[in-house]
Amino acid sequence: MKARLPKGMGGGPSNMQHLMKQAQKMQEDMEAKKEELAAKEYEIKAGGGAVTLVINGEKVIKTLEIDPEIVDPDDIETMSDILIAAFNEAIKRVEADAEEQMSKITGSLNMPGLF
Repeated sequence: MKARLPKGMGGGPSNMQHLMKQAQKMQEDMEAKKEELAAKEYEIKAGGGAVTLVINGEKVIKTLEIDPEIVDPDDIETMSDILIAAFNEAIKRVEADAEEQMSKITGSLNMPGLF
């Protein structure tokens, strides 16, 4: 008894060409999406809006605004905590958006470490 491949998974040059075209299109779509995401900017607020930062899709901080009211030379630790929270949230948001956008292109393919 011969083993059979699932429908659409059979050999043949035309099927292989079709798969290659699909892979090439996916690669082109992913490159375009990477460029789009790199240019995208995300605004993050922390400390109840006391700190606002803007980060782009390449994880580069573009702007950082600090409300002068929270600047207390005797309590640098609180300001540090707020800044760390803002930076961490910014990175998480960029990575989550990139993962979501790429999963729309790759479908059910699991490609960890793509970004």
